[in-house]
Amino acid sequence: MPTYKHILVPVDESPISYAAVENALSLAKEIHASVTVMSVIAVDPFIGVDFYKVAPAVTEYFMKAEENALLRLKEIESLFSRDEISVNTKVIHGVSAAEGIINIADEVSADLIIMGSHGRTGLKKVVLGSVAQTVLTQSPIPVLIIKS
Repeated sequence: MPTYKHILVPVDESPISYAAVENALSLAKEIHASVTVMSVIAVDPFIGVDFYKVAPAVTEYFMKAEENALLRLKEIESLFSRDEISVNTKVIHGVSAAEGIINIADEVSADLIIMGSHGRTGLKKVVLGSVAQTVLTQSPIPVLIIKS
């Protein structure tokens, strides 16, 4: 069995994300791995919207999203610190969630990604996409998917 030394845990505001955190916490404690917990503030395309008319609202939205991500990461960081697990946090912007996760995994030399999956199927998956599926198929390192 491979020995994992650094686990990456991407999180958002979803309950399944927190289930991934709990799994990462348990595994990191057991195998003495360090952890990086991250959030991606992704830019969604505004098709058919006059950007200059909505720019202040968009800027405010992204500022609030980053503020929420930082609060969430601080809360999660305390869970790992409480159990004396080495933990770092990261927030990145301007890339898709999947691309951000894969980039950060490389940057921090993670050897395992633990992430939640919303379990979308059918039309919802086609329309909304699947970050977990993209990471799973594009990541050069193992990915543990926690399903809802």
